[in-house]
Amino acid sequence: RGDDEGEGQHHHRDGVDFVVVALVERSGVKGGETRVFDANGPTGIRFTMTEPWTLLMLDDERVIHETTPIQPLRTDCSDGHRDTLVLTFRRGGFQGPQAA
Repeated sequence: RGDDEGEGQHHHRDGVDFVVVALVERSGVKGGETRVFDANGPTGIRFTMTEPWTLLMLDDERVIHETTPIQPLRTDCSDGHRDTLVLTFRRGGFQGPQAA
């Protein structure tokens, strides 16, 4: 569940050029739907990443994105998890001044 304790993420941008989200593993949970919307309008897509190493690449300037909360499939068990690896890319790097 990570630091967000299964609460999901509200729609946002990451403030970079590109974002890659990789599903590492998912087990014993429901929810975790990914939603990606055009930053300038209501059009978008919704889907659930279920297969390990499924990748999503986003142009952070053009879209906003969010993930819904996860919940355990079984109420008597709390070991469910959804592990993702998020990579962000910014022109000019992260340590130097932002590119104009």
